[in-house]
Amino acid sequence: MAERLVVLSDMWGAKKGLWITSYLGYLQQHFDIVFYDCQQLADINLIVDTEKNIHNEFVKEGGIDVAVAHLLKKEEGQAPSRYLAFSMGGTIAWKAALKGLPMKSLYAVSPTRIRLETEKIACQHTLVYGANDQYKPGEEWAGKLKTKMEVIPGFGHELYSDEKMIKKVCKELLENVIKKQFQD
Repeated sequence: MAERLVVLSDMWGAKKGLWITSYLGYLQQHFDIVFYDCQQLADINLIVDTEKNIHNEFVKEGGIDVAVAHLLKKEEGQAPSRYLAFSMGGTIAWKAALKGLPMKSLYAVSPTRIRLETEKIACQHTLVYGANDQYKPGEEWAGKLKTKMEVIPGFGHELYSDEKMIKKVCKELLENVIKKQFQD
């Protein structure tokens, strides 16, 4: 039986997420995938989908908290799963883990607002950022939380949509699952 992988989109959800199909294509034969559109989790339904409007809905209008609550409710009763999350989705997953979401691991690419968090999540986690990402936490933050970040030179915030990064992330997720299968 395939291991369960929960995938959380970036703030654009499925609307601008054609890149997400590449991840799903690589991973679907090895995982039982559940996909959540972060805009849907946050009950965001804007007439004008600008970056500023979406960001305001998540940050200033409480969308992050709504998304965390909905994720916790949707995942209630599930066994701990692996999570793959992008940008705002990484923030939602981190906050949900702090509130008790059963999580085996979190692989978060460019999680935006975890730089404001003061608590580390209890599960194994991988944080990946582009060196030019204006939203990445500083080394001081990582030191305080005793966590590691992988910083990829030459990339900005949306590195997760680049085909090279898609292959890298999928390869690492698959390697972790294969290692675990041979250890059991």
